[in-house]
Amino acid sequence: MTRKFLSLLLMLTAVFAVSAKNDKLTVTSPDGNISVKIDLDKQGRVYYSVTDSSTPILDRSRLGLKLKDAPDMTEGFSVASTARDSHAETWQPVWGEESQIENNYNELRVDLVQKKTAPGRHIALVFRVFNDGVGFRYEFPRSKALGDFVVDDEITEFAFPANHKAWSIPYETNFYEGVFTEKPLDSIGWASTPVTITTADGHVMAIHEANLTDYAAMNVEATPGSNTLHAKLTPWSTGEKVFVTDTRVSPWRTLIITRSAGDLALSRLMLNLNEPCAIEDTSWIKPMRYIGIWWDMHMGNNTWYDGSKHGATTENTKRYIDFAAANGFDGVLVEGWNPDWRTYDFSFTRAYDDFDLKAVNDYAREKGIAFIGHHETSGHIKNYDDQLEDALRLYADNGMHYVKTGYAGTPFDGNERNSGQYAVRHYRRVIERAAANRIAVDNHEPVMPTGLQRTWPNLMTQEGVRGQEWDAWDEKGGNPPVHTVTLPFTRGLAGPMDFTPGTFSFENPRHPQTVVHTTLAKQLALFVILYSPLQMASDIIENYAANPGPFQFLATCPTDWDRTVYPEAEIGKYVTVARKEKGGDSWFVGSATGDDARTATIALDFLDPDCRYLATIYRDGPDANHDSNPTQLIIEQKKVDRNTVLSIPEGRSGGAAIKLSKIK
Repeated sequence: MTRKFLSLLLMLTAVFAVSAKNDKLTVTSPDGNISVKIDLDKQGRVYYSVTDSSTPILDRSRLGLKLKDAPDMTEGFSVASTARDSHAETWQPVWGEESQIENNYNELRVDLVQKKTAPGRHIALVFRVFNDGVGFRYEFPRSKALGDFVVDDEITEFAFPANHKAWSIPYETNFYEGVFTEKPLDSIGWASTPVTITTADGHVMAIHEANLTDYAAMNVEATPGSNTLHAKLTPWSTGEKVFVTDTRVSPWRTLIITRSAGDLALSRLMLNLNEPCAIEDTSWIKPMRYIGIWWDMHMGNNTWYDGSKHGATTENTKRYIDFAAANGFDGVLVEGWNPDWRTYDFSFTRAYDDFDLKAVNDYAREKGIAFIGHHETSGHIKNYDDQLEDALRLYADNGMHYVKTGYAGTPFDGNERNSGQYAVRHYRRVIERAAANRIAVDNHEPVMPTGLQRTWPNLMTQEGVRGQEWDAWDEKGGNPPVHTVTLPFTRGLAGPMDFTPGTFSFENPRHPQTVVHTTLAKQLALFVILYSPLQMASDIIENYAANPGPFQFLATCPTDWDRTVYPEAEIGKYVTVARKEKGGDSWFVGSATGDDARTATIALDFLDPDCRYLATIYRDGPDANHDSNPTQLIIEQKKVDRNTVLSIPEGRSGGAAIKLSKIK
């Protein structure tokens, strides 16, 4: 063997060794496009990077945690072992935007040890790579070297290769009730997630988290001049971020990676990173549309508290029940039934004197209507916790399966934020105890949703959004036209939104400067566009009775779906969503635009082949627009099939709602 040949052999051996090492710490999506590489530097610091078809998505990004009163989990690591897994299944949600969800991923688990900085301490990084993105989390196996500990900071990074365009809301926004604004990535400041990102090469992405359990919510922080976002956990009032005790994993950090706004909205990566359903019998969990004693209070015509203008009286509630039963609705929300709305020192087991809870609920059940009671806490968590079991038992004993919880007071119990570990623990406690009593939850002022509805489908919808109520009392003028054509691609990625669309009256005697910045047609469209399995039609029943034509669309629109498609969408500009009713043949379409009038071009190629449909179209009239002529509406019908392409003019902040009924 010559010296030259031996040298070549040694060089090839070294190359193959490096290649094998790199492959050992690389994991790729099932379709082979998205790839994640993990590597360690000489100081034992851990990094990851992401590519899509060799296009850089994330450059080398740091991982790790800083601890209180213990050596940090930031460096000194070496790889102890790795393990791989692949998973492919199709599962059926109890309710949702489709009846079947594919869950396919490849997984890499990297077990890390800190031999010098924290002898004997092991942690693990677990990466799951899907065809539409990546999820990863930290795991903390309990051992003699790692018992309970406190996280002071998380140094997870998302290092993008360019200063992309991003949509976000500031972390300081109370209860996430803000307008998502478009900014360069390095200008978003300290922002809540989801953060939605578009790139010059056509990628549409979003950062968020999945399965938030006994941890603090993750936010991200940008630094001007840098393309790297840093994870920022919501702190306790005392400064700590997370007390790690029995739950030995972090939430999944998620990055959805797609090529269109529609595909982004259709990603189920977050749901797939949550555990399967934990409720054995889900027959009592039923999606529905409902009305409520609610809008009149926001408009100042009635009050939540008792007195001459009290809204939640036995008599008034029965009127709403009668209207719901006569018009195809399934439930009635009643806010202000319990004392004391004057002091916010609430009882959840007693009613005001002019409201007979048992009589109202019995009347509703006779009519086939669900009573949805309200539990507003005003952020007094301890007061609610003290009464929780009795309050839920009262509902259960009366066959009441729905509660709307509220936390419109901050900070919680005078100290804590709604996205910190204190509140996260409380929300989960309510969800699980409600499930034990066969009660579904509509949670207002929540922590940002993270897909827990897969595991706990009684968590049916949540607020966490600047909803329709802002069009009643926001003294700065209500929600802007772009708001609702941005939400499906921002807040909507986190899960169902109790936005409460369906306002028909565009006059506001309480705040004349505050108006609903949409047309009537767009209000109908939002019933489809803004997904919620519990969908509330916001307006008072008198306004619906005065407009039977458009009201018919709300009265027949389902809230549980077999399939969803996005024929067209551009974030903040326009969106068209088509959904097929679960267990039926009809499709419902919602189309809306933002600031600018446009003509929607809707290809109906999602319809069944060799079938004809009757399209009932509710659209803007020729002069309709949100600021001077919002109620001009045309209702028309035409026969269509999957080869039809509809061209529908939409006014400024206008839209169209369509019901497609199969012709037998």
